[in-house]
Amino acid sequence: MPEHKRAVVVGAGLGGVCAGIQLMRAGIQDFTIVERESEPGGTWRDNTYPGCACDVPVHVYQFSFAPSIHWRHTYPRYPEMQEYVRQLIANFELAPRLRAGDAAQSARWDENRSCWSVRTEAGAEFESDVLIVALGQLNRPKLPDIRGRESFAGPAFHSARWDHSVALGGKRVGVIGCAASAVQLIPEVAKVAGHLTVFQRTPNWLLPRMDQEITEEEMALLITAPHVAELAREFAYQNADCLFWQAFSWTPQGRAAFTRRSTLHMESQVADPELRRMLTPDYPIGGKRVLFADDYYPALQRSNVTLETGAIERITSQGVRTRNGVDHPLDVLVFATGFETTDWRWSLDVTGRGGIRLSEVWKDGAEAYLGLTVSGFPNLFMLYGPNTNLGHNSITFMLERQAEYIVQALTEMQRRGIAAMEPSREAQDRFNRELQEALERTTWADPRAKSWYKNAAGRNTQNWHSHTRDYAAAVKTVKFEDYLVHAHQPA
Repeated sequence: MPEHKRAVVVGAGLGGVCAGIQLMRAGIQDFTIVERESEPGGTWRDNTYPGCACDVPVHVYQFSFAPSIHWRHTYPRYPEMQEYVRQLIANFELAPRLRAGDAAQSARWDENRSCWSVRTEAGAEFESDVLIVALGQLNRPKLPDIRGRESFAGPAFHSARWDHSVALGGKRVGVIGCAASAVQLIPEVAKVAGHLTVFQRTPNWLLPRMDQEITEEEMALLITAPHVAELAREFAYQNADCLFWQAFSWTPQGRAAFTRRSTLHMESQVADPELRRMLTPDYPIGGKRVLFADDYYPALQRSNVTLETGAIERITSQGVRTRNGVDHPLDVLVFATGFETTDWRWSLDVTGRGGIRLSEVWKDGAEAYLGLTVSGFPNLFMLYGPNTNLGHNSITFMLERQAEYIVQALTEMQRRGIAAMEPSREAQDRFNRELQEALERTTWADPRAKSWYKNAAGRNTQNWHSHTRDYAAAVKTVKFEDYLVHAHQPA
């Protein structure tokens, strides 16, 4: 017989862990977190490349309800973040509810029983009143469609699947890509490689990260004076939310100020006008993800580093050939080419009312109500769902608000005797119509800005359209008038 649960949470990254904690805090203890890998952590488990670190200040990246006393950097390195996840699981006693090393394979809505039937790859079965999906976004490595990619004779791997068995010391290393992961790993690889060639297709706007070590004295101050820690968090939050007006809202004053900051950062570190030209984007700032780095520009100017901006013709067994006919001999090839995002291909097969599959509903572009629920899929909740990604501020802020919304919905369902709820088609359409209209007024809509935020049709399926405080207001209260609800049948 399937094991019955109040909720099944799929994924044990920060989103799934946050959901589990909020369920516990609300007194809902009858749940299971199903995680494919043997270790929790999500992106902080998967990404272990040299230099990997959070690009959001730790004051706003850690959960507001669980500040840690173990941070050692303003922008924590990946081992610090992975340890934080372990601390959360231990401190909030989630381990007994964590089923690790077994992926959730399918979830089907049972109309007669008003519950989800969940099956794992190992054959475990659950009946769950509620399904909470926290599968994240940036976890499916995307390899470039370059001719001859499979022909390279040396070690080749994606940055998110770093092969630590490959020694880079003295080797000729090629890195394809220059975005968020690349600007962190390139300076570290450059320190040990015999020669590093960076293949850049599109330059990115950069701002200084200004990372600092957190001393024991500073940590002691934050521990003994909580109001200081709260002030630091509030300052970091307001500064991050201000970035929306500066970079993404389609206002010339904000873009001008933000562009000037980025340009001054480059000019302070790059003296060569030709190199500056190669590193200056031709799209408005904010159109693609803005990057934060202190050591990327200096790394490109090392004597053992070459920046190649010519288009790649093909990958050969010995290296990379660019379209100008130049061969770049390499011993190791690293793909820092991002992730599959816009097609929303979950590893979990979700089937809702009437046998309709979520993958089919989303085939032309994912959408949801508040990024949390989907019409036709009762009692399905998501964290980091469609249009809840950010180009500014911290995704953990969004995860907290979403988990709070889910717990509020479950609590009210119990109080009101509701067996199932799903957003009405009208409410979902209204929300997404207004959302897309607002997104058209942002820098992301500029046709020159091709990014992973938009699908092939140009629809932005990823980003929230405004400040995070506006999202917090939108999800503060569950508006049951926007939902179709079904009461429990009398026994």
